Amino acid sequence: MQVVLTVSSPPHIYGKDTTARRMLDVLIALIPATILGIYFYGISAFFVISISILSAVAFEFLFQKVTGKTNTVNDLSAVITGLLLAFNLPPDVPLWIPIVGSGFAIIVVKQLFGGLGSNFMNPALAARAFLLASFPIPMTTWRLPVDTVSGATYLAMLSENRTLDAAYRFVPQTYDYMALLFGRVGGCIGETSALALVAGGLYLIARRVISWRIPVFYIGSFAFFAFVFGREAFFSGHILFEVMAGGLLLGAFFMATDYATAPISPNGKIIMGIGCGFLTVLIRFFGGFPEGVSYAILIMNLFVPLIDAHFRPAIYGKKKKKA
Repeated sequence: MQVVLTVSSPPHIYGKDTTARRMLDVLIALIPATILGIYFYGISAFFVISISILSAVAFEFLFQKVTGKTNTVNDLSAVITGLLLAFNLPPDVPLWIPIVGSGFAIIVVKQLFGGLGSNFMNPALAARAFLLASFPIPMTTWRLPVDTVSGATYLAMLSENRTLDAAYRFVPQTYDYMALLFGRVGGCIGETSALALVAGGLYLIARRVISWRIPVFYIGSFAFFAFVFGREAFFSGHILFEVMAGGLLLGAFFMATDYATAPISPNGKIIMGIGCGFLTVLIRFFGGFPEGVSYAILIMNLFVPLIDAHFRPAIYGKKKKKA
């Protein structure tokens, strides 16, 4: 009796999970930070977020249309890129800034390297770095929430040894932790509320959309190095303030965990987290920028192929060699 076998490439076991489903989970996780960003910064933040998302989707659709590629707009990855880019922008930037940033993120960083899963660095962070280098003034002009007065972020003032007045007084003993917790501080649209970002991150971990290793080791190593290399003296860092201020939580939960630009193996993810934590402290404390999250993650993105090469998962059924 002749037996006919069908040979096909893996995977041979299929699940209900899809790219669109995972991207939808990320969108759900970002809803609290989005709502608070719009609440505290008003209609200008709403327009920046909307323009950033719409332009990212439009650039992806047009590029794939022109090049004859399969349209992938429905996977929601462009929506995520646009939203994360908006989260990394000041609320009052000119509306052409998110358009330029979305074009750079989608076309240059993502599509020219093969599309979703083939980009070697996070598109939203790469776009932010490009915009910061190209248009430094609008990218570093901040506004305090529910106000029209321009000012600097907590980290910028700390870096410049400046102080805030009135309710925003800035001395080590009186950090406004409630403002940092809920988002009533100057900064980028989506990085100001620690509570909203942690809630979204825990949702993604609970849904198994991301691994806990990168955010836990990123935040943990950052806290350790921030304490050791304290701004005033060694072993004097204000850990809670450093963790809650700036874009650390946004980067740890939503940027460093990007599938395409993060290591595959569990040990590789740990190395990624520790590397991001150390580089963030290095740039924040000793570099020319008050914030170091974006550049730390982008630098570690470049090391991911090397990390994956040295921390390859064991092949199923293969025994480890004895030393």
